[in-house]
Amino acid sequence: MARKLSRRGMLRATGVAGVAGLAGCTGALSGGSGMSIGVLQPVSGDLGYYGQQALWGFFSGLAYKGDTDPIEESTTGSYTVTAGDTEYELIVRDTQFSADTAQSAATDLVENEDVDMLFGTASSGAAGRVIDTVVDTAEVPFMAGPAASAGITSNEGTCSDLVFRASENTAMDARSGGKYVATETDISSVYLFGADYSFGRAVVNNYEQVLSNNGVEILGKRFVPQGYSEWDGLLQNAEDAGADGVVGGFTVSTLPQMFTSYLQGDYSYSVFGGLATQVTSQVVGQTLQQALGEPLTQEKLDNSGLGPFTTRYHWNQYDNEINSSFVDSYTSAYGVVPDLFTSGTFTAASAIVQAVEESGSTSGSDVAGALRGMTVTDTPKGENGYTFQEYNNQARSAMTVANLAPTSDEWSDSWDAAIQPGEPLATIGKGETTIPADAPGMNCSL
Repeated sequence: MARKLSRRGMLRATGVAGVAGLAGCTGALSGGSGMSIGVLQPVSGDLGYYGQQALWGFFSGLAYKGDTDPIEESTTGSYTVTAGDTEYELIVRDTQFSADTAQSAATDLVENEDVDMLFGTASSGAAGRVIDTVVDTAEVPFMAGPAASAGITSNEGTCSDLVFRASENTAMDARSGGKYVATETDISSVYLFGADYSFGRAVVNNYEQVLSNNGVEILGKRFVPQGYSEWDGLLQNAEDAGADGVVGGFTVSTLPQMFTSYLQGDYSYSVFGGLATQVTSQVVGQTLQQALGEPLTQEKLDNSGLGPFTTRYHWNQYDNEINSSFVDSYTSAYGVVPDLFTSGTFTAASAIVQAVEESGSTSGSDVAGALRGMTVTDTPKGENGYTFQEYNNQARSAMTVANLAPTSDEWSDSWDAAIQPGEPLATIGKGETTIPADAPGMNCSL
């Protein structure tokens, strides 16, 4: 757990310049009307879309609670949204997918902008750095997301009663998709691949645990650098080992190269894992078109050996009034359908508003108190679709498993990729998706 020390004292002790006033003290208390939130997301560079969809989901959650249209921007600056009797000031900073930049931006937001709370980032490494150097030292609440490493809310070093996450994580991917593969398919042995950094290692380690616990033999695992492209030999290793399935824990920088080699080779196993964002689906779709020919058909995809895949959220996986409203307003504002990260960040905003309303306060400490154990009423996964666990402040929510499908005419104008998630094969309830309090991998006790 994080240490409980004076914010001003800790900032001085760690060499950070002192603050004029403790962050959060300017937030209105009961009867007040304003809350400031420092927002940290990458909105430039190759992975700028990750930050954009995180922002758009967050903006949409605030808009839903305020019965208004979402902010249409995805750039740095200050924005205001009114929900209920409270005006929320959002101060957006670009982290550039860098832990150093995120740390500097978070420090500035706490010191010079006196924010009541922080929200971000898309990078797990950056989120961990912000927790370690700003949240723990300044004692300012932090809503992490869409950073997905399970360790943020399960490792002792980052777990804290001030750190919350509505966004889904890699353990939830594994506990839903891995269990489905173990119990609903013929796969009995698996080879695991992942990127050699926090996200990839979290994917591999969580799949290893879940698959092993459900009787699937782990034949080997290998971590490679981001952007790795020499896949023929590694995929052949999995074939030679007798694997029925392979997991790939990668983002867009690596996954297309792996898929290309797999589709061009002659392997007897299938590849499964998590469904990705539109930017990855674009490249994977192009890879599939080149390997399988156009047009892509459901038969071609079914015979490709790819799947099944877990999805944290996609627009067509949940049928309820809140999600329908979300899809409509998001598509109208941004020209694309809600993507992988957006339900978690929508829910983050929805939860903050709910916490303000329930506590009658915009003070960061009061909002944090209201968030603990909260079941969030308004979410894209349905009413009461997310609940913050009291032992680690991670929100549990349902997950779905789906195969790939050709992008339908209905969504072709708002989903710029040749493939989309198919109809859900299964929905895993929120009570089964997160790491239990007594599990070996849970080193958090608040």
